[in-house]
Amino acid sequence: MSKLTLSVDEGVSSRAKRYARERGVSVSEMVEAYLSAVATPPSGADLDPPILRSVRGSLKKADMAAYRRHLAAKFR
Repeated sequence: MSKLTLSVDEGVSSRAKRYARERGVSVSEMVEAYLSAVATPPSGADLDPPILRSVRGSLKKADMAAYRRHLAAKFR
């Protein structure tokens, strides 16, 4: 186990301690879980934001030539 020293605003520290106490965990456990989550490389689907995942596949039948003509006319 490695030791890490952090500098955190006093208000943030107090709220974090209260939050941890209410959930029966330590602040160290919370920080470790957070760092583990952000330090783990995302896998395939996690690379896209949720909004993109929600619309993926919706343009499979799109006519790209028509869309390019539309853009060309729009930005003349």
